[in-house]
Amino acid sequence: MDQLPKCGANYIPLTPVTFLRRAAAVYADRPSVIYERTCFTWKQTYDRCCRLAASLRSLGISKNDVVSVLAPNVPALYEMHFAVPMAGAVLNTINMRLNAANVAGLLKHSEAKVFFVDYEFVGLAADAIRHLASGSGANPRLPLLVLIDDVDAPTGARFGEAEYELLVASGDPGRFPPVAVEDEWDPIALNYTSGTTSAPKGVVYSHRGAYLSTLALLLQWGVGAAPVYLWTLPMFHCNGWTFTWGVAARGGANVCLRGTAARDVYRAIAERGVTHMCCAPVIFGMLLDAAESDRRPLANVVEVLTGGAPPPAALLESIESLGFRVTHAYGLTEATGPALVCEWPGEWDRLPVQDRARLKARQGISALCLGDVDVKHADTMRSVPRDGATLGEIVLRGSSIMKGYYKNEADTAAAFRDGWFLTGDVGVIHPDGYVEIKDRSKDVIISGGENISSVEVEAVLYRHPMVREAAVVAMPHPRWGETPCAFLALKKEYANGGGGVVEEDDIISYCRDNMPKFMAPRKVVFLEELPKTSTGKIQKFVLREEARSLQSIDERMRTPPQGAAVAAAKEKGAVKVVGGNNGRNSRPVNQVQEVHAMSRL
Repeated sequence: MDQLPKCGANYIPLTPVTFLRRAAAVYADRPSVIYERTCFTWKQTYDRCCRLAASLRSLGISKNDVVSVLAPNVPALYEMHFAVPMAGAVLNTINMRLNAANVAGLLKHSEAKVFFVDYEFVGLAADAIRHLASGSGANPRLPLLVLIDDVDAPTGARFGEAEYELLVASGDPGRFPPVAVEDEWDPIALNYTSGTTSAPKGVVYSHRGAYLSTLALLLQWGVGAAPVYLWTLPMFHCNGWTFTWGVAARGGANVCLRGTAARDVYRAIAERGVTHMCCAPVIFGMLLDAAESDRRPLANVVEVLTGGAPPPAALLESIESLGFRVTHAYGLTEATGPALVCEWPGEWDRLPVQDRARLKARQGISALCLGDVDVKHADTMRSVPRDGATLGEIVLRGSSIMKGYYKNEADTAAAFRDGWFLTGDVGVIHPDGYVEIKDRSKDVIISGGENISSVEVEAVLYRHPMVREAAVVAMPHPRWGETPCAFLALKKEYANGGGGVVEEDDIISYCRDNMPKFMAPRKVVFLEELPKTSTGKIQKFVLREEARSLQSIDERMRTPPQGAAVAAAKEKGAVKVVGGNNGRNSRPVNQVQEVHAMSRL
């Protein structure tokens, strides 16, 4: 057996780039990318990617060079997921919601050689380059700037030294053919993930990890041949949870949108026959709140993969009544996107609606590309009982886990222990093997020695008929140390007193009637909107900072003085005062704080 070596016939390094070459050969005339009036076939997309890769090589781009891009979900960003690795380089997709200083920091840390910029973000990119130039010494290393104009309706914008379509047109694959992947452990993508409280960490994906993650998710989600995939999930977020590569593997069509307005999403679904999409739960609320004039009936069931906070039962029931079928997943940037998927046994269909929603909100079982998933005591690394109650840290291992953090040996070493990747998330594992997150480790509220899961409190709040959004964080308490504080946004029909009035006492009484009293919030704050990241995740760190200045209802101080920091920010116009109930219990919340793409889905 040991005398059978690898050879070119029986061993080829794994890379998702092969999905494009195969799509061009077997799905040549099928639509590949659809954007407004523009439609490419897989043969055309492969040709364009080969040409762009050739142009990058002609510019001196070589193995392991970083190529950054700042763009919405447009054809160019999709093509770069293949063209950049075909040039031997590493793709860095940048969160377009960042500010100029953030973008400059990522460009500097990654040492990007080329920076592609969509025409909508020229101003942001120019400011970022100025930041980079002023903070890099006498001879700053600046990337080559390339403008991405609108391929469907060119604007004629000018920026940088080159233009995307000209690079595609001028590329010569005969002179600069695609670079073959010699080692599947080579990097394919660099994705940054961080909050504002720490330096950004660059997560490096391997060709092998990206390939296996792509196939695993396609199989586990049950994506068949020729799907019509709508891009409501940002491609910059974990490379679109690998569906940038996955749609090519199934010979599907990528329907690209610049934004995610409800009207555009409904229109795309109706006109393009969309079958699949991924999104954060915030998109569900947007679709449900859409005006009747913006809605279109769904001609077929649309499969939706969602991640982030578990979708509340009421929200799931409402969105599925429109014709969407939701699958819940959990993942991290460090796990190449989804790591757990809530697979749905057929017998669960016979359960009552509330039970189905409760089960669907679980994070699920391991993705097929994972070697293993477990819940362990953080100190001893011993597995917790499979009783659905004992808390521990969720840990993962497998080929989809990142290579490590770029230029950060300390954090890389800290993330791996005893052959496991530590997620930092607290959860339980049920007798059937399904994992359920109870909280982020930093979001567990310790009140009088009791651990309170903010996710469990939020689930109850979401069942209140007037509540649209809910987030629960820790608030200081003189006796208990910490106590839950709830931030709520009401449904539109109840906001500002319309359709009925709910006050702080009403919510607290409701919670005490529906959960153990020690878990019930002792303070409720009504907001018009909860602060969110660019991917729709509620920014709990903003709310935690706000909660520090509040006092609980049992201290009989409903409207405490605002902190000095909030007052100063308000004077500068950085704080907006919002609130429900005609202004009762309204509180200031920082609306302008910029954050990097959060690591969790």
